[in-house]
Amino acid sequence: TKCESGCVCADGLYENLDGRCVPAEECPCEYGGLSYGKGEHIQTECEICTCRKGKWKCAQKSRCSSTCNLYGEGHITTFDGQRFVFDGNCEYILAMDGCNVNRPLSSFKIVTENVICGKSGVTCSRSISIYLGNLTFVLRDETFSISGENLQVRYNVKKNALHLMFDIIIPGKYNMTLVWNKHMNFFIKISRETQETICGLCGNYNGNMKDDFETRSKYVASNELEFVNSWKENPLCGDVYFVVDPCSKNPYRKAWAEKTCSIINSQVFSACHNKVNRMPYYEACVRDSCGCDIGGDCECMCDAIAVYAMACLDKGICIDWRTPEFCRKF
Repeated sequence: TKCESGCVCADGLYENLDGRCVPAEECPCEYGGLSYGKGEHIQTECEICTCRKGKWKCAQKSRCSSTCNLYGEGHITTFDGQRFVFDGNCEYILAMDGCNVNRPLSSFKIVTENVICGKSGVTCSRSISIYLGNLTFVLRDETFSISGENLQVRYNVKKNALHLMFDIIIPGKYNMTLVWNKHMNFFIKISRETQETICGLCGNYNGNMKDDFETRSKYVASNELEFVNSWKENPLCGDVYFVVDPCSKNPYRKAWAEKTCSIINSQVFSACHNKVNRMPYYEACVRDSCGCDIGGDCECMCDAIAVYAMACLDKGICIDWRTPEFCRKF
């Protein structure tokens, strides 16, 4: 309605982040508060998106994978993104196929054994067993063992200072990458070539978070503890009736836990804050740091921070957060 002084771009040109006027083809795209130039890519589990004329053009990947995380003192994020926490001193089925009640025929089963690791009753995943027909991997005490054989399965084991990684191929069915940090964190990444149903504490991997609490009897549990109890490997184990709040049991540890875990909210991880919601990871870190009260408390805290760092890495953000004084690598 009135004339204002200032600079404008000529018709057909647009101002970019540097203040220059450019044609539409040169316009940047934005994602998570960051700017991407023409032709740059971002990737999710199922899509590859390319920046064109200031907008994202996305294409479905030929193979879609998803990851289930078991970390710290009973924290789980399912294949479909549901989060929950449980405390149970037993063996539980994390993931398996052949979930048909009438005709169960499983080509893989992954079991976690939980043990008490704090006076307040919290549990930690200490042992993982992977069953592939007659081939078995057991991950325990910072190492692993392999027994039996299955000529239908191909696998490769890689190791570095922090992790053991298992690439497993079940031809015509699944490509799996299993990553274990030799302590409490375990990641299952699955790409499947079949519509075979998956079940266990990692959920049913059908793209719907709302029905992830499907029990062994194929109904959706009313709460997470009913769901967890249904996936006990040994039915003689006791049921879990409540979830411990270790910071209430150990209030003297809460201030230390909040202070040390605050690195997740700090500038160190600022490049990742817009890409991965940090609050669930911070809260899990505080809970675990309060709960690990029989030695290894710093190890519990470092493991919890490492989970957020790995989530950032999955989004293409590499954070160099370890130092010789804080959660050193060796």
